[in-house]
Amino acid sequence: MDHLPDWDFFDDDSPHDECGVFAIFAPERDVARLTFFALFALQHRGQESAGIAVSDQSHLTVYKEMGLLSQVFKEQTLRSLTGQIAIGHVRYSTTGSSEWRNAQPIHRDRNGSAIALAHNGNLVNTDELRRDLVARGVVLSSTSDTEIIAALLAEHPSGDILDALRDVIPRLRGAFSAVVLTESSVVGFRDPYGVRPLVLGRLDDRFVLASETSALDIIGAKVVREVEPGEMVWIDEDGYHFERVVERQGEALCIFEFIYFARPDSVMSGQTLYSARSRMGQELARESPVDADLVIPVPDTGNSAAIGYSSRSGIPFGEGLVKNRYIGRTFIDPDADLRKLGIRMKLNPLSSTIRGRRLVVVDDSIVRGNTTSRLVHMLFEAGAAEVHLRISSPPIVFPCFYGIDMASQDEFIAFERTVEEIAAELGATSLAYLSLDGLLRATRLDPDRFCAACFSGEYPCEVPEELRRSKFRYEGAQGR
Repeated sequence: MDHLPDWDFFDDDSPHDECGVFAIFAPERDVARLTFFALFALQHRGQESAGIAVSDQSHLTVYKEMGLLSQVFKEQTLRSLTGQIAIGHVRYSTTGSSEWRNAQPIHRDRNGSAIALAHNGNLVNTDELRRDLVARGVVLSSTSDTEIIAALLAEHPSGDILDALRDVIPRLRGAFSAVVLTESSVVGFRDPYGVRPLVLGRLDDRFVLASETSALDIIGAKVVREVEPGEMVWIDEDGYHFERVVERQGEALCIFEFIYFARPDSVMSGQTLYSARSRMGQELARESPVDADLVIPVPDTGNSAAIGYSSRSGIPFGEGLVKNRYIGRTFIDPDADLRKLGIRMKLNPLSSTIRGRRLVVVDDSIVRGNTTSRLVHMLFEAGAAEVHLRISSPPIVFPCFYGIDMASQDEFIAFERTVEEIAAELGATSLAYLSLDGLLRATRLDPDRFCAACFSGEYPCEVPEELRRSKFRYEGAQGR
């Protein structure tokens, strides 16, 4: 299948979502349908492809395709996916290009049976592991690091998947929250730094795993607890079982889960993300006040912080931008005329609300600045008297290697520029970012529990030099 068209001109000023995973063991339930609905709650984490694997405890079936969940799965398809256990995945590529062979779950034959694996994160030792597999004659059909994990498990001589995981997980470096489906059980595991989230839930007397609690909510499951860094958990007929496979290396949950990635109704580390983001807006108002008439968010990711900014500053909150919620990943290429419309395909200003007013415009982050500059221009065209940008995170100046798709460092608008220079580049009346201290304070958690390397350059897990190249490093110019 052809690559998805590049719609980044609609939204290149926030880091792109990584992936979402889900798993369920519920022999009495329609597991494919429950997985489908759970993935709907995780669609924000990946819009390039979607897939579900099911097992009837004797045969494993995988169905995956490019596109949004609603494009991939129809009623007839779900009815055909019969079984008692399942895993699911929604993907945004971080290693390997956006094409069918890299869609997940990844299926591999193993010792006369089969496994399927879905993964959220990014390995930093993929090159080393890949070379080892190829040297052993293992055929790899994709360019994703997920297949590397699946291949290591498939090639392991032990007939027990848990024994294989005990050997393989310590070999993995980087960020990974993954779920594995065998013909009779599901297993989840998390890297020793806990960069990517994974939570165990109870559905009546059965159990599920998900990237976020919002996926549990949609199917009526209740949180049991988060999978801790370095743990694996398997679910079978007897319930759930935890085991620490590698020693936890402190904790380094990606701070962008709190800023942007996870849904505002999800709970992580005991914090409702809506509340944390609202406090980020309050901290931003405390650090960077401005005389203005109206606070407006860049929907939807700026909503919570804008509400917080408004409550702390006393400046009224309003909706100045209307979002077209049906713009997303599509197989229809935008033509030249649509590209000229640019951001208006996604956001349109409410001129009657903003005309003549001094605006505080709150967003979660800026990466390259292209979309933000067009947004500022559009607001002035609609009659805004002033546009004061307030960003509820610090400037992004270092790339992520743990599962977030970002630009290269020299593309970051904040790289080697002052805040004043960035404001001039964007055409804004003023610009202010939330400080790192203010961001961490807003989480109300120990600052040492987070990875904030994209702001500080302090990476919790060493990044090899070879990984600092393009995510398409196995494909040359293909897929670019």
